Amino acid sequence: MAQTQKKQQDMGTGDVKKLLLQLMIPAVVAQVVNLLYNIVDRIYIGHISGIGAAALTGVGLFTPILMLLNAFAMLIGSGGAPRTAIAMGQGDKKQAEKIVSNSFTMLLLFSVVLTIVFYAAAPTLLRLFGASDTTLPYALTYSRIYILGTICVLIVLGMNTFITAQGFAKISMLTTVIGAVINIILDPILIFGLFGAPRLGVAGAAVATVTGQCVAAVAALIMNLKCNPDIHIVPRKIRFHGPTVKNIYRIGFPSIVMQCIGSVMVFGVNRILISFTTTATAVFGAYFKLQSFIFMPVFGLNNGMVPIVAYNYGAKKPDRVKKTIKLAIFSAVAIMAVGLAAFELAPGALLSLFDASENMLAIGTPALRIIALSFVLAGFCIISMSVCQAIGNPIYSLVVSVCRQLVVLLPVAWLLSQTGNLTLVWLAFPIAELMSLTLSAIFLRKTLRMAERAMTQSAS
Repeated sequence: MAQTQKKQQDMGTGDVKKLLLQLMIPAVVAQVVNLLYNIVDRIYIGHISGIGAAALTGVGLFTPILMLLNAFAMLIGSGGAPRTAIAMGQGDKKQAEKIVSNSFTMLLLFSVVLTIVFYAAAPTLLRLFGASDTTLPYALTYSRIYILGTICVLIVLGMNTFITAQGFAKISMLTTVIGAVINIILDPILIFGLFGAPRLGVAGAAVATVTGQCVAAVAALIMNLKCNPDIHIVPRKIRFHGPTVKNIYRIGFPSIVMQCIGSVMVFGVNRILISFTTTATAVFGAYFKLQSFIFMPVFGLNNGMVPIVAYNYGAKKPDRVKKTIKLAIFSAVAIMAVGLAAFELAPGALLSLFDASENMLAIGTPALRIIALSFVLAGFCIISMSVCQAIGNPIYSLVVSVCRQLVVLLPVAWLLSQTGNLTLVWLAFPIAELMSLTLSAIFLRKTLRMAERAMTQSAS
């Protein structure tokens, strides 16, 4: 109890810089560990004797389904966690517990529905995503085992956001690391049949992943209850409460839509690029992998910023809200400036990590330099839209995402492609980000004015 009260007191009175680092660093570490696990997992699968290439391709086809599962966890996490932090800032323990309990219930409900739907639809979906007669068996084996562990996946991804929102970022990190480490240890044992274990191949990779997620889910629940006895899941409050559920959906819905929009954008850009050459699509794929390392600390910063802003918004402390937002924006822009420098100064070296051919380097070098011009602008937009989603109007972030990726980026990319000059197509990214910056600045200003009025009126 004392630890919980101290954490909550820190959120309202502690040094903002220190708080941001305390919540940001564990989030970044967790993301890095997850990224490393994904790399190691694919390496092991690729080395399965005789079927490595086909198995790796098949498992890769599961990615769209995985993204959808993650999106539903994000719906609850991004919708419920900020509301929990606001309730904590208001000192309303009952409301905070109601939000957490209802969110947990929805995660369980989604798990049941998604497991049934995706398990039955897996063959059709995998064919739609490009599975051939050769790759379908591996894709289906991996997919169905993973899908059976959906409940654990959603609990880990969904509930960890609530742990972070309560100021326990290290616990959230620990649960993620536990799952990833177990996965990495079990992967070679179950894939290749080491230490007397059966040789399961692709099925072994899926079993290792699900086992790691299940252990992580149990750890997330136990650690949340043990380390934070003040705000936790209450059985009698697990029953649906209409207004609470509606509020969670209202705030979280843009997240799931934005993830779907992102998939549409990638699909559309690839269709445009492939009209020039398949190497251009390879460059775009390499860019996405590279930019994840640049954006990762910004998303970690974002994860640390949201609960601090939401808590102090609930506690009616406008000065701390503004200070946190300003510091987060400055830090995000600085991080993205470093990424911009890396992409401008060493694009060839970055592409060489993917064993790039001379043709890929010729296409990719100007591509990375042009796309990177949007980085600094993106840093501001990421923080701004998260603030709007957490304490203001969540529709703002959805509007910006739709306008950036569907209204501007894709049409501009298509128009530029009509010139026949591939290099010009990449300009669609900084152009779209300029529009995003304009809308983000307008919406952030409106949100802060609304928030200040709400905090001032409540305080008086």
